[in-house]
Amino acid sequence: MIEQLSIPTEAGSFDAIAAGPADGRPVLLLHGFPEASVEWEHQVATLGVLGYRAVAPDQRGYSPGVRPQQPAEYGIATLVSDVVTIADALGWPRFDLIGHDWGGTVAWWTADEHPHRLRSLAVVSTPHPGALAEAMRTDEDQHLRSGYLTEWRQTPATERRMLAGNAKALREIFDRRIPPSKVEEYVGRLTEPGALTAALNWYRAGRPGGKIGRITVPTLYLWSTEDVAFGSTAALATEQWCTGPYRFEMLEDVSHWAVEEAPEAVTSLLVEHLGGH
Repeated sequence: MIEQLSIPTEAGSFDAIAAGPADGRPVLLLHGFPEASVEWEHQVATLGVLGYRAVAPDQRGYSPGVRPQQPAEYGIATLVSDVVTIADALGWPRFDLIGHDWGGTVAWWTADEHPHRLRSLAVVSTPHPGALAEAMRTDEDQHLRSGYLTEWRQTPATERRMLAGNAKALREIFDRRIPPSKVEEYVGRLTEPGALTAALNWYRAGRPGGKIGRITVPTLYLWSTEDVAFGSTAALATEQWCTGPYRFEMLEDVSHWAVEEAPEAVTSLLVEHLGGH
């Protein structure tokens, strides 16, 4: 059902998982930290069965073939460029884009900068960056939730702490919300030489240079009530940043790791969204 791909680009070769017919409607799925493309296994497999061509790449730093060491090479403009470059390499002039966590951030920025390339957008967990920035300024709860960002930008102390004691702190990030086999896979990948530093470089690259605007493409935003990273203020304000068709869905009693914790619910909502646009 699921294929392993290598997608050659000028930046290097991105590893990916894929399913569905080569001529199916293209869907690109972007994972978050500290995960990988296999976060989307359930969704990729289902979309493939339904006739879509679903591809989830291991993004920059996660693919061994695209693992620069300098934080400056992980800025949002570069990450957005990777999305377009991957789509070009796959021969996709237009595609549906889905993202979670950091992949969600990249998806929002891609929709802002390249709306003509997207048929639709769906984001799990991560609010629109404009809504999040405002919440971090004005909402004490969101400010506290985002406190980890300062710590994770410290190098190499963060790597040492996360990997100490058989990567105890790295494992605890998942809060026992996803299958242990998946946690082992992620930990295994991030204990490869340089892999965790590359993943953390997404946090260390600095703030985006420009300002993100309002999103015009049809958008689905899924937010979970037990998300530790993103509170309700930014989640509810995201609608104000979308001028195209917009749908907001709340997943009750589900954590930040919704894609794997509630795969059937997430997949069902994504399929509904794709079917409507």
